[in-house]
Amino acid sequence: MVRNLVIYNSLSRQKEVFVPIHDGHVGMYVCGPTVYSDVHLGNCRTFISFDIIYRYLLYLGYKVRYVRNITDVGHLLDGGEDRMSKGARLDNLEPMEVAQKYTNGFHSIMNTFNTLPPSIEPRATGHILEQIEMIHDIFKQGYAYEKNGSVYFDTQKYAEKTGEYGKLSGRVIDDLLVESRDNLKNQDEKNHPSDFAIWMKATDEHIMKWNSPWSVGFPGWHLECSAMSTKYLGKQFDIHGGGNDLKFPHHENEIAQNAGACGCQPAKYWMHTNMLLMNGKKMSKSDGNTISPLELFNGDSVHVTKGYSPMVVKYFMLQSHYRSPNDLTDEALQAAENNYNKISSATRFILKLNDKEIGKASGDGIAINAELEKLMENVFRHMDDDFNTPNVLTELYEIIKLINKGTLPLLTDENFVKLKSLFKAIIVDIFGLIDESENKTGPLNGLMNLIIDLRQQARIAKDWTTSDKIRDTLNEIEIQINDGKEGTSWNFK
Repeated sequence: MVRNLVIYNSLSRQKEVFVPIHDGHVGMYVCGPTVYSDVHLGNCRTFISFDIIYRYLLYLGYKVRYVRNITDVGHLLDGGEDRMSKGARLDNLEPMEVAQKYTNGFHSIMNTFNTLPPSIEPRATGHILEQIEMIHDIFKQGYAYEKNGSVYFDTQKYAEKTGEYGKLSGRVIDDLLVESRDNLKNQDEKNHPSDFAIWMKATDEHIMKWNSPWSVGFPGWHLECSAMSTKYLGKQFDIHGGGNDLKFPHHENEIAQNAGACGCQPAKYWMHTNMLLMNGKKMSKSDGNTISPLELFNGDSVHVTKGYSPMVVKYFMLQSHYRSPNDLTDEALQAAENNYNKISSATRFILKLNDKEIGKASGDGIAINAELEKLMENVFRHMDDDFNTPNVLTELYEIIKLINKGTLPLLTDENFVKLKSLFKAIIVDIFGLIDESENKTGPLNGLMNLIIDLRQQARIAKDWTTSDKIRDTLNEIEIQINDGKEGTSWNFK
């Protein structure tokens, strides 16, 4: 690869040049949803972020195997009840009906955001044998012990022998609280509070359970990702991702399990997305400070004054770096909508250009081409710098401002082709932003797009008489043209 892609590695807490384990190939595992309820908007941010990462790796020419799991067993509530079992009880369904219902809903939402499907989407319940086999391997290495039919990972023994436990999250083992989401009534079975279950004996009333050498039970929440990532990506792979809230205990325990089974660190690079806040606070159902994707799209919430399209919401998320908090407010969404419309309009105009010889222009062509080349280079420099999407958008705005000065006729043939290729690559192929104006029904929107494009061509040709006539005529019939630094949009007055 000709570029030096740099990724922030949560394990080392610094940026590192990305060098895949196998040249030209990338293995990436991302922790997927627990399908006992509708997908959370904060989780959507994580999956959108990793979709951008996936798309960019593909753009760079890597052959990527992207694995994102479906958690349909083993994820416990604080009271010890399996989330899938609780969902089945509340909905009066079989657990697998619950899993399928919310898996379908998850896929629908991600399709709405125009994300690519992963290469493989394994389910935890489909890999019970692999999880039991991994427990056998952990026993062989001496890091597991059995109590009353449940099996626990010995974190103290692992920490003493390797010095690694807590490295990812920065926790000190003596200060660790009981955060492993095990059944609370079994805490007295553990040798140490930080030990976590890798197999749990089921009670008689527990619905989802399987036979094992230790008991009829079910695997621990953390074990499933270790088993599935290993099966499809090997004992060592390139990238493991997820939300920042999964660093501890989930990802910390994954590392311990993998190392406890094979003696090796599973992933070379660990990547974590930051939180999606709302109105400056953590989203919380109990506080009423939450909104679902559908409520956001429909405007059916006290937190927004109207509905926002999926592409506007996606654009809003791209305005913040994936490692930075993202604060969802109605005002921020309105600004994102305005900016999305501008860049969408500009992209539509640029991609429809067939010939750069539109009108005539005067000026220093050498300087203009040099400026454009620098801006286009900066776009990919920011993508190479840990996928910095907000900085990419800033550079695209600067390019649009340059084009709006009527500089198209001054571009070299090579830079004209590069300009079109750049917007296609970034906006369409990497960001996956759909031009929503093309999906609207009725002739008015298509007509307005044509008028805006004609006016834009007149402006580029410095035909101000035609440009002003179009604007003034539309104004007389209560249609307002909004010229911004990044492009043109329209709305009714």
